[in-house]
Amino acid sequence: LTTRLPKAGETILGHKFFVGFGGKGANQCVQSARLGAKTSLICKVGNDSFGNDYVDNLKKNGISTAFVGQTTDAATGTASIIVNSEGQNVIVIVPGANLLLNFEDLKRASDVICKAKVVVCQLEITPAVSLEALKMARASGVKTLFNPAPALADLDPQFYTYSDIFCCNETEAEILTGISVGSLEDAEKVGRMLLERGCKLVIVTLGAEGCMMISGDEPIPKHVPAGKVRAVDTTGAGDSFVGALAFYLAYYPKLSMEEMIRKSNCVASVSVQAPGTQSSYPYRKDLPQDLF
Repeated sequence: LTTRLPKAGETILGHKFFVGFGGKGANQCVQSARLGAKTSLICKVGNDSFGNDYVDNLKKNGISTAFVGQTTDAATGTASIIVNSEGQNVIVIVPGANLLLNFEDLKRASDVICKAKVVVCQLEITPAVSLEALKMARASGVKTLFNPAPALADLDPQFYTYSDIFCCNETEAEILTGISVGSLEDAEKVGRMLLERGCKLVIVTLGAEGCMMISGDEPIPKHVPAGKVRAVDTTGAGDSFVGALAFYLAYYPKLSMEEMIRKSNCVASVSVQAPGTQSSYPYRKDLPQDLF
């Protein structure tokens, strides 16, 4: 934590350093679990102290670790995050063991993938493995939620067609489409372009401005605003949103998508009011009952 982000070649003093648990898939899983979802994470970590602590942390959050593999071939994936006093961050990820998750691992986990209500995938593992998980889920009639993060400019076009819900933030949207998202209108343009690529429903998260959603069934874009709060640390807010959305898709399937997004915005807005990533994620008992 520091007052401002350093410029290139600059050394500045920070005021706090801590080690926490992260990873987009794990963050999303933790937020879903804290809302009351039954969750399972399919991933790979190193056979090292970070990896051991990581598995313990998942268990403490009530997440099934049956398909969390530990390997001696790579270290546990890490991210170095610098956060300024406005809560903005810059992140460098070293994926390590993340990239060793393979098709064999998915085969072993096929039962949990094919019997889930919702499968959520990201791009912090080998993209082809994420795509295969989406295909397995789709083949079994399981709802798929894809978060293209970190974004790839040359994303395999099959990701668009195998995602029931395609959820990206402004930065990811720009990398995928070339459209810089500075307004709601820009987000709408992104949404339309992604629908043309085969997405069924697109959500563009807009930080403090909430979200824009558009679907093939409802081609008129909708803005779902977020409540105004004072952000302390926005790290992992997008993952809190995705985790909450997965929870509502699985447990409240009769809600409208707009209502699911509104409730997910509320959960994520709580997470930005505390420091850290998973440490800032709210539990069901700490949230207003009208969210459930």
